[in-house]
This record gives sequence, C-alpha cells and structure tokens, in this order.
Amino acid sequence: MKADRLRIHHFEPVSSANGPGKRAVLWVQGCGLHCPGCFNPQTHATRGGEWVNVEEMAARILAARSGLEGITLSGGEPLSQRAAITHLVQAVRAQSNLSVVLFSGYAWQEIQAMPDINQLLTHVDVLLAGRYQAEARVADGLIGSANKTVHFLSSRYTASDLEQVPQAEVILSPDGEILFSGIHPLQW
Repeated sequence: MKADRLRIHHFEPVSSANGPGKRAVLWVQGCGLHCPGCFNPQTHATRGGEWVNVEEMAARILAARSGLEGITLSGGEPLSQRAAITHLVQAVRAQSNLSVVLFSGYAWQEIQAMPDINQLLTHVDVLLAGRYQAEARVADGLIGSANKTVHFLSSRYTASDLEQVPQAEVILSPDGEILFSGIHPLQW
C-alpha cells in the first residue's frame, strides 16, 4: 500500500449533505466489498478514478477550508487505501482544525483488527462502519442501513449533529456537471 498516492473517484470542495456543516468530500476509488444495493457502485472498480498525490490532495482540501467545518472520506472503501488516507488526514489535521468523518463498509470489529489503524482513528471524529444492507435501508442521519454503527471518536459531535445533516443535495459544478449527493441521493 502506497502512502504517497491515492486513487480517487471524485473530490467535492463544498458539500452540505455528507456530514455536519459544510465539508470537503473525497470519494475514493476501489471497493472489494461490493455490497448489494450500494448507491456508489461506480466507485467499486480499482482501475477507475484518478491517481493523486496525497500532499497535493491535502493542499486542495486546505485551499478550500475557508467556511468549512471539515472533510468527509467516503467511497469506494477508504480503508482499502488506509496508508494514504492516514497520510492525508494527518497532513490536513497538522495544518487545520477541520473535523474528519469517515465512512467504511467494514464492521467496527474488522476495523479494530486492522494493522496500524489507530494512526488514522486518532484523527477521525466520527466513523460510520458496516456494510450496506439494502433490506435494512434507513437512509437517515448519515445512516444508510440499520446495521451501520456510529462511533464518536472525539467529543466534537453528537448524534443530534448527524441528525441535522440534509439527506440529499444537488451540486452544480462550474463546468455544468450535476452531482447528486447525500445518504438519500436524488435520482435523475
């Protein structure tokens, strides 16, 4: 696993539906979990997306930080690129007070068993863990399905902060691209 490069699907400098407050959102590319019914299946292929240098990605996040509450890491599966994600979060936190929300399809017990995971988790404020289960769909308060667990790893947020997050948003990029985002994204 390389710590200096990260394969990403998309970077959104400002979002309101991916965690508390306005956030930069990074969707990584690649997920081996392939949860049935996942609403981001385009992020599963490990050959899609683009490679970015971790320091350059940190600079992009930091350049967008004015008015931001934090960053959200989603995917794909961020923990499949754990070394690079750790490097990214450490770089951002060293230069800012941005919070970190991390979505993972791995269960909490699986995450705790990962080598060197505490190097990452010490910089994460909220971790949402567990595979998406379409038959247990909730799509509320950042929870995709009822089996998901929420872990407040710092005192920065509470459950009520997550409940205030809009379920969906539509983002129009400067080049005219339309992005549907959130835990209950709208369909085109």
